[in-house]
Order: sequence, then structure tokens, then C-alpha cells
Amino acid sequence: METVQAIKQRFEIIGNDPKLNRAIEKAIQVAPTDISVMVTGESGVGKESIPKIIHSLSHRKHGKYIAVNCGAIPEGTIDSELFGHEKGAFTGATSTREGYFEVADGGTIFLDEVGELPLTTQVRLLRVLENGEFIKVGSSQVQKTNVRIVAATNVNLFNAIEKGKFREDLYYRLSTVEITLPALRERKDDIHLLFRKFVSDFAHKYKMPPLKLDERAVDILQKFRWSGNVRQLRNVAEQISVLETNRDITAETLLSYLPSEGSNLPSVVSDGKKESDFSTEREILYKVLFDMKNDLHDLKKLTLELMQNGSANVKENNKHLIQKIYGNPEKDSEIAFEEQPRTAVIPAPSHPEVFDQNDDDNYLFAETIEEEEILKLEQKEIEMIKKSLEKNKGKRKAAAEELGISERTLYRKIKQFDL
Repeated sequence: METVQAIKQRFEIIGNDPKLNRAIEKAIQVAPTDISVMVTGESGVGKESIPKIIHSLSHRKHGKYIAVNCGAIPEGTIDSELFGHEKGAFTGATSTREGYFEVADGGTIFLDEVGELPLTTQVRLLRVLENGEFIKVGSSQVQKTNVRIVAATNVNLFNAIEKGKFREDLYYRLSTVEITLPALRERKDDIHLLFRKFVSDFAHKYKMPPLKLDERAVDILQKFRWSGNVRQLRNVAEQISVLETNRDITAETLLSYLPSEGSNLPSVVSDGKKESDFSTEREILYKVLFDMKNDLHDLKKLTLELMQNGSANVKENNKHLIQKIYGNPEKDSEIAFEEQPRTAVIPAPSHPEVFDQNDDDNYLFAETIEEEEILKLEQKEIEMIKKSLEKNKGKRKAAAEELGISERTLYRKIKQFDL
């Protein structure tokens, strides 16, 4: 049995993280058997290396090894790709075709992104796992195959099972042994090793001196989140290798190649603080809306009393309400309660009998109040949008997330209010 170190050298796997070593150990241990293996981990961690290790150390190593990206094959053709089809089975099937399970008989099939398989295909795959049988599309003849299946996914299959998107019995058939590869951010000591390996390879490829990071740059490299894992690190290494003429890379230079998303960059501000700020602003907005609703309620109450008791008594007995709604009771209330024909009437929903529904004058003031309420709401909305845009330095996506609306809605509001 080969050692972990020998396997790393053979498959060019860089790193000494204990979780990574344990994953390779499990691959070495299960390789001589025929049991199914599920490889899990985030996108970009290098899951494709595990099935290659398993196949090369198994008794099937002289057989076919086929890697299939289930997420890249359209739902309408995936059954044909995996199990084959007969001539005339569907439009465009001009000849009989062998599927991967027929071609790889005696070998290994790696099903990457297995969580993307349609439910109908999952039923066919389950039959292969249980008794090695499959039927071509458009055929009624049962065929046998002897393949070993290694599957991989970067999604939580338990959540997919709960949502009815993945069969529970298929999950347990596929994951007899589960091998999990750690994310790059969990292997901080390996990040610089990997970066040095990549820049060395690119230096050889493009015939130029290799890059060298200063201490601060190394520190930033190790603290960065690397949501794209090893794939993202390799991409950044290649960019810097090609574009930088100075081969001594400083922290400032490295930062210019890293994405600026707040979720990826190291930050002294915690996510909880940001959520707290957003919640506070949302509560303020709700309070403003509730206050406006209360003001409208008071206005309706005041107007109803005006109709029932006369403007003079109302003005004298409700000074506090008049001041709350109209500001200066000595000035504004005189305008509001001047003795005029009934043009300042708003119907109270709880007292429909007070008004004649056919009297247009009764609703003239009601329409004015509604327009004023709408204007007030628009002003508050404009203030919140302006404040969010200023806070996020004009970045609409960040502002939309902070306001709790879609970026498309924010763009429409900006055009509507000419901001």
C-alpha cells in the first residue's frame, strides 16, 4: 500500500493539513474494495483528485475511467449520455449509442455534481447500484454492467432530500464511505505552499522569474477567505505572474488582485455589527411609518368631531391634536378650520353613516390627505435611498441589500425620483 506522501507526489497534491491527509488516507484504504464513495467539499477544493487516486489503486486501474459533470449535461439528454439510446429513440437519434455505463464496464465512473441529477435519472442510477442493470433509452432490453461509482457534490444533500430533490435511498447507496476535503481557508499553512507551487509552474510556463511575496503579503494571503478555494488561488497566482513586471510582490500589489467583496476580504467589522446597523435603520423606518399612520388616525378623528360639533368647539378642545398634525395651531389651524362650505371632510371608516356617498365635496379633502400622505412616504423613501447610496459610496447592489429590496427595484426608484 502506497503512503500518503507518495500519493501526494504522484498526483501533485500540495499541503500537510491533517484533514487533507486524512481524506487521502481514506481514499487509499477504500481503493482495493468496490464500495461506492461520496466525495464532499466546497467548489474548487480539488474533489476530482480523490476518484483518480481510488481508481489508480484499485483492481480496476486497467479499465476505463470516465469523469462526468452531471451539472453540465442538459436534463433532456443526460439519460442518453449515461445509459445510451437506441436508433430512433428520440428526434436526432440517428444511430444506436453506447452510454458511459456501457463504455466503462469493468472500470470506474466519477459522477461530479451528482446532486444536479434529475429524479428520473436518479431512479435509473439506483438500479445500477443495486444490481448492475440498466436499460438504454428507447429499448426494453436489460443490460448488465460492472462499474464502480465515485460521486462528488458541493451541496448539502440532506437539504436536497428534505426538499424532495434527491432520493434518500440513492444517497445512502452512494455514500457508503464519505470523504470530505477541507476548504482552503481551513488550511492556512498550506496556502503559501500552494501559491509558491503555482507561481513556480507559471514562471516555467511563461519563461519568466518566479514571484516572491513579502511578509505582509504572505499574511494577507493566509487571512483571505478564498471562497473559490484552490481554483481561485491558482487564478490569482496566474494573473500576478503574467501582469506584474516587478517580481517582488508587496501587500498593496497583492490586494489589487483580490476581489473587493466585503464577505471575502479580512475585516475588523463583524457580520453581526452590519446586521445590527441594518436592523436599526429598518426599525427607524418602521417607526416613521407608524407615526404617520397615527397622525392620519388623529386627523380622521378630528375631522369627524368637526362635523359633529362645529369648528369653533373643536379648535378650542383639541389644540394638542391640531398642533401635532398642523404644527402651529395659531396659523395653520386657522387655514384648516376656517368656516367654509364642507370641503374639509374626510369619511371615517368606522362611521359610514355620517356621510352621503354621493356627495363629491365630502371626498375632496380625503383625496388631498391621501396625496399628502403619499408625498410624505415618498420623501422618507427618498431620504432612506439617498442615505444608503451615500453610505455605500454609490454601489447600488450593496445599497439594495441594505434596504432589503432587489437591485432592479432600487434602479427603478432611482429613475422614478431622479436621484
